[in-house]
Amino acid sequence: MKFRAMLTGAVFLVALGGGCSRAKQEAVLLSNQGDNLVDSNPGQAIGKYEEATKLDPANHLILYKLAKAYKKKEDWEKAASTLARAAEKAPAFASYWFELGNALEQQAKKGTVKWSETIEPYSKCIEKDPNKDECYARLANAYVWSDDDQKALQKYVEAIEKRPASSDRACIDDPLLLCPVAYYTSLANLLMRLDYYKEAEQVLNAAKEFADPKDKRLFNVHTLLAQVYREQNDVDKQVRALEDAKSVREDEPTLLFNLGMAYAAKKPPNKADALARLKGFSARACKQKDAAKYKSQCEQTQTVIMRLQGPGG
Repeated sequence: MKFRAMLTGAVFLVALGGGCSRAKQEAVLLSNQGDNLVDSNPGQAIGKYEEATKLDPANHLILYKLAKAYKKKEDWEKAASTLARAAEKAPAFASYWFELGNALEQQAKKGTVKWSETIEPYSKCIEKDPNKDECYARLANAYVWSDDDQKALQKYVEAIEKRPASSDRACIDDPLLLCPVAYYTSLANLLMRLDYYKEAEQVLNAAKEFADPKDKRLFNVHTLLAQVYREQNDVDKQVRALEDAKSVREDEPTLLFNLGMAYAAKKPPNKADALARLKGFSARACKQKDAAKYKSQCEQTQTVIMRLQGPGG
C-alpha cells in the first residue's frame, strides 16, 4: 500500500512536469507556424506568436519574434512594449535593446515619444555588445535630437572606430540599411552645422577612401563635400564634388541645378557646361507636374540661362 502511494505521487509529479513541458512544446509549434506566416501574412503570424507567449511567457525568443512581426506591420508601440518584455527576461541580448531603441525611434520621428527615450536602450545595447557599431550611431542620432551635440560627436566617432574593417556587401545591395558610410555623413553634417567645415571635409574624404565605389551612399558624401567647398569659396572643388555625385546618381534634378550654378560661378564662367546642366534641370523639373516644388530654382535657372546666352541667345 505504501509502495502504491509512493508510485501514485511519482506519477502525479511526472504528470505535472509533462503538462508544463507540453505547454512549452505547443508554444514552440505555434511559434514555428508563425515563422511560416510572418512574411506572407504578418497579422496571422502575430496571432500565433501571441498564443505561444501565453503558453510560455518566459520564452524571450518568441517575444522577440512577436516584436519583429509587429515591426513588419509598423506597429511600433506594440513592438516596443514586446521588446521591453523580451529585454527584461534576457537583458544580455544586445539585439533586443537595439530593436527596442529602433521601435522607440520610429515613434520619436512621429512625435509620439521623446527622442530621449531611445538613449537608454541604445546605451544598453553598447553595454551588452561594445563592438556593435550601429548602436553607437543610433545613440549619436538620439543625442543630436536631444540637443546634446558634444555627446553626439563622441558617439559618431566611436561608431566610426567600431565599424567593420571592410565595407559590408549588404550595404551595397540594400540602400535602406544603416551602414558605415552613413556614420561619416552624419558626423560631417553635425560638424558643418557647428561651422567646423575643415573637420567635416576630413571626415568626408576619409569616407571616400574606405567606401566601396558601388555604394550609392557615396552620393551623400560628394554632395556634402560640395557644400563644404561652396562655404570655402572653392568653386573648382565644388564642381568636381558635384560631378562625382552625378556619377553615382544622375536622377536627382537638384544636382543638375547645383552643377549648372557652380559652372556659371566659375571665373570665367564655363558657359557650355552651365547651360547644358541648367537646361537639363529645366527640362526635368520645371515643366513637370511637380514644378511648384522647384519654383525658386526654376526662376533662378531662367535668369542665369538668359544671362549666359546674352541678348541674342
